[in-house]
Amino acid sequence: MATISSARPSWQRGRVFKFFASLKLAVVLLAVLIVAAIAGTIWESSFDAKVARAYVYRAPWFNLWLILLGANLIVSALSRWPWRKHHVAFLVTHLGIITLLTGSLIGRIFGIEGTMTLFKGDPPSNHLLIDEHQLRVHDSDGVLKGYRAEFLHRPPTPKHPRDLGKLASGARFSVIDYAEAIDAKLKPRPLDSGGTAALHFTIKTAMMGQQLESWLLAGDAQNGKFAMGLANIELKRGKAEIVKPGHPEQSDATSRDPGEVTSQLTQRDPSTSLGMTDLEESIFVFAKMPEQISHVAKGGGTGAKISFSPPQDGDKGQLTISLAGKAQTLDVAQNLKREIEIAGTPFTVRIENYWADLRMQDGKPVSLSDSPNNPAVVVTIRGRGVPIATAAPNTHGNGQAVSTNGGPSTIPNIAPAMNEANAAENHLTFFVAD
Repeated sequence: MATISSARPSWQRGRVFKFFASLKLAVVLLAVLIVAAIAGTIWESSFDAKVARAYVYRAPWFNLWLILLGANLIVSALSRWPWRKHHVAFLVTHLGIITLLTGSLIGRIFGIEGTMTLFKGDPPSNHLLIDEHQLRVHDSDGVLKGYRAEFLHRPPTPKHPRDLGKLASGARFSVIDYAEAIDAKLKPRPLDSGGTAALHFTIKTAMMGQQLESWLLAGDAQNGKFAMGLANIELKRGKAEIVKPGHPEQSDATSRDPGEVTSQLTQRDPSTSLGMTDLEESIFVFAKMPEQISHVAKGGGTGAKISFSPPQDGDKGQLTISLAGKAQTLDVAQNLKREIEIAGTPFTVRIENYWADLRMQDGKPVSLSDSPNNPAVVVTIRGRGVPIATAAPNTHGNGQAVSTNGGPSTIPNIAPAMNEANAAENHLTFFVAD
């Protein structure tokens, strides 16, 4: 930085000019930016990129700090006026930093960050995946409008709403409140007469360590069923039918006293099929639970059992495939999207996709983050062999998504089907007699 001489022009001797040209200001600005960058990096690793952007990189104070640094560089360069030949390196260095700061500021304010997936041979696409919430409105003019809806840093309130502009009708569109999550719960009250029967229950999950409680209303289309992962519970009016083992066509329906709750269990035998044929099966495998969900696309089930070792030290974990008396271990990261022969068998396996933090959004599997909170993979096994019976045959000829423990399929665009052999283990129906 320059030491301003009294021989310089009068505009260089002002207090404001000296303040912005001072070396002390530059040191303070750079020190704060360094600390902010370190904090942003730590928050991004500990939480996610949204937190770092909200509190550091896209925060108003960070933009102001960049503007102050740019002003300091500009005034510092002007402090050498009139410039001489030996000032060239000094000026070029300052101009380069100013250009970088200006480009960064423009990109942060007006830029769009997202990803676009392109495959060879596919038609052109203009769909950009943006990692942020968006509020979509079907306006009266027939146009689907999208508004950025990230309220992590400064959520709107009734006193300070977020104005999103005008709609086609001329009305102002504002967001007056925001909550990260809303849990709507029933609160039934006992009545002396009328009303409907209700059941209060608690369910625990071993994988996620959750304990949930809920109410079921008998015969209610909206509140009569509860589904969480592989568990399905419902409350109906009527009489339970206990099907005797080995005689599915015979049932013993008995009356129950009013208010008595019974459970209906059904046992079915899986069908079998013989003969060599072409087989193709897609299997969802999870690292934090032993169940696997399969979708038979061709022929029948392969009988493959797959275990998924959780990711460690930054890798994507390992798969151990047991099939036809053989076992083979594959590294997920090294074999993703590759067709691999299973040694000693007529089958091949391909790891189609990997999710580090699997969740279902709009009926499709997505990864909420890169942290291995709920790792999962989907693999496809192909080959020729004798199909292994896993479910009742589909009379419509379509593929079925079958869980080895009876849960619903999470494979997109595939209708879920219950494993007939184990349906009773995951579907519980309570009856309240009239």
